[in-house]
Parts: sequence; C-alpha cells; structure tokens
Amino acid sequence: MSADSAPTDSLAALQSRIADGSAIVGVYGLGYVGLPLALRFAEVGLKVIGFDIDPRKVELLNAGQSYIERLTPEHIQAARRQGFQATSDFARTQEVDALIICVPTPLNAHREPDLSFIEGTIDAALPHMRAGQLVSLESTTWPGTTDEVLAPRLRTRSLSPGENCALVFSPEREDPGNPHYGTKDIPKVIGGTTPRCLALGTALYQHAIQTMVPVSSTRAAEMTKLLENIHRSVNIGLVNEMKIVADKMGINIHEVIEAAATKPFGFVPYKPGPGLGGHCIPIDPFYLTWKAREYGVNTRFIELAGEINHYMPHWVVGKVADALNDRGKAIKGSRILVLGLAYKKNIDDTRESPAVEIMDLLQAKGAHIDYSDPHVPVFPRKRDYHFDLQSVPLSAQSLAGYDCVVLATDHDGFDYALLEDHSPLIVDTRGRLKGAHRNVVAA
Repeated sequence: MSADSAPTDSLAALQSRIADGSAIVGVYGLGYVGLPLALRFAEVGLKVIGFDIDPRKVELLNAGQSYIERLTPEHIQAARRQGFQATSDFARTQEVDALIICVPTPLNAHREPDLSFIEGTIDAALPHMRAGQLVSLESTTWPGTTDEVLAPRLRTRSLSPGENCALVFSPEREDPGNPHYGTKDIPKVIGGTTPRCLALGTALYQHAIQTMVPVSSTRAAEMTKLLENIHRSVNIGLVNEMKIVADKMGINIHEVIEAAATKPFGFVPYKPGPGLGGHCIPIDPFYLTWKAREYGVNTRFIELAGEINHYMPHWVVGKVADALNDRGKAIKGSRILVLGLAYKKNIDDTRESPAVEIMDLLQAKGAHIDYSDPHVPVFPRKRDYHFDLQSVPLSAQSLAGYDCVVLATDHDGFDYALLEDHSPLIVDTRGRLKGAHRNVVAA
C-alpha cells in the first residue's frame, strides 16, 4: 500500500497509540546509543523491534546475550520478556509506529561529514514505510540534516511531515560508564519539523525519558548537540595545550588544575589526556565547521582546538621516544605495552580511542606492541586499524618484560602499585601516578 492511500487521520491514530502505550518502537542501529534506548523503551512496557545490519549482534540479542559490557545478559533477557526482538530485515519497518535512527556519523578521509549510515538506513526502510509513522533522528549531524536529507526522502513516498507522518530530531546524550545518569535520567532535547511533529515526538519519548526539552526546530536541536560537544572539545584543547606548556616549564598540570578547581566560581576543571576519544567529541565539531563554510564562516576557534587535540597522540609518542632515549633505547625494536584501549576509564567503548592511534604510531616506528585492558579482551574490528591482539594479563613478570608501559586509559581495575613496582618505564598520559617514582614520566 502506498503512503498516499492511507487514511488522512493517520497521525491521530499514531497519537492514540502513543498515548495508550500500544505504539511499536523501531530502533535502527543497536550500538552504544541505540541498544540502551531500545532496552529503556522495553523496560517501560512498549514493544520494541531493534534493527541492525550486523547479523552477529542480532543473533546475540535474540539469544539473550549482550556485546556491551555495561548491558548485562539479564538486561537483554528482561527486554526479551517484554517482546523485544532484533532483526536485520528492514521489511519489518512496516510493523513499527516510530523509527528512531541511532547510527554512526563518522568523518571521511578528508575530515568531512559522512552521512552514508543515515542515508543507507532511511533508504533501506523507506520502501516499507507507511503513513502514520514517526521518524526520529538521534545521530549527531550538521544543522539542516533532518530538513535537507530526511524530509525530501520521505516525500518521495508521499509522506509529508506534519500531515501524514512526523519527523523530529532528538540528539543522543549517552555517557557510557556514567554511574549517575542513565538513558532515562538525561534530559532529552527535541525539535520537530512542525509543531505537530514535535508534540508526537515528545509524547513518545516521555514514556521512557523523565525530562523533555523541546526547542523551536530540528535545526536548533541539531545545533544544541554540536554546541555541547564543541564546548568540551574546545576546553579539552585548551587544557591539553596548557599541559604542553606546563611540561616545558617543569610544572605538573594536574596539580595546577586541582588548585584552580578550588575556586568556587568561574572555573570548570577539564582534564588533559592523550587525545580525544568516543564517537562524539573528536568528530562532531567538524560537522559544524563543514556546514559553516556554506554560510561563509570560518570557525577558527573550533578548528584550532581540533588541531591541538588531534596532535596529542603524536605528543605522547614523542614523550615515549624521549623517555626511551634517556635510557639508551630507541622506539624501534622496543617492546611497548599500552594500558587501556577504551577511550575513557571503566568502559569497553574503543570508538575513536587515542590509545589505538598511539599503538599505530608506535608500531609504524618499529615498536613491538601489546595492550592490556580488563574491559576489552580482544582487539575489536575497526575500519582504520587492525591489530591481531588480545589483552595481556598484568603480572610482575609480564611487566618486567617491556621496555616501556604507556598508561593511555586509567581504568580503576589496574593495580597501580604493581605497575610502579615492576615496570621499567611508565609514560603516564592521565596523571594517575602522582608519586615521585623514578620510572614514571608524565605525558
């Protein structure tokens, strides 16, 4: 049945199904954003169908298993009892009342936005769509994507936002590993193509999210997410640059940050590190810089922060080279252990992790590389990097066998006393090892 043959009150029917809790939610992309959201909707009693092009994920979920550390098999099995199903069959789009798109938005080789995952998802779903459905895009992107990329595609199926379908943008705000804020606790920004779209999208998310934050348009919602992440990127870039200056002056930047943070107003502490990680902060600012050029604006402040943060893995490698050189060794031929593969501590998420780039740079210079991470037992599949490695268990004997240990991610699960006592050399990128140990070099 084509969309234009559907009854004209299709949005009224959708509103009714959302209100009485009978709406079926489709979540497209079952990664670190989509899967927690799907489980949350299932938790509050809505039927959920999860879509993913990875058959391994689909198989695991339908067997009640998980591939994300913080989401246990018990979480998956509870959702399954509520009717949650996973599938790679986009024909099942016709069954759902809401399509929530949570797919990656990476950069291409020229550091320009790559919307292929968004476009591929909507194009695969579109032949099976019908009037009376709600589409929500959660993937971070440039302002105008919802209006300029999704809406025209819907219209090819005679689906008109605000008339016989609804279209909203509601950016994801997941913070993996945060013990205080889960999916339901994080206020949800949402913007609609029309006021009716906004009302329908808000009504749907209110089932699962405690606080809704409506804004005037999808573009305002898209810009909100970019501002959040650019704010972090710029401030991290600032403190990373301060770290380099402080290092040249023989000053401990972590001591300085702790002292500055005692000021009860006007200062927000950011921690330096080996570079930016995660899917958002290393990538999202470039979505705005790219779009801004269309309006004749050069976002110099944002781009400078990006340059500094992008440089940090190279800075770390330089510190490794200097530390080895001081001990009469070169990177080439040295055995180097990288501690922590995840992009931040106590999680298993390795997306855009600076640790991986550090490994790649060191290997390119001839080092023999291993890694240890209690949250990542096997090096994951990645588009740009491949290491046939498994996490190395830490012991006095194993640590003594390396020329250098690089602390890239300061998981709480590491035994830091063991590291300090038995590593010939530690390059600490996180300021975790604050003791005056002769074998510790700050980076």
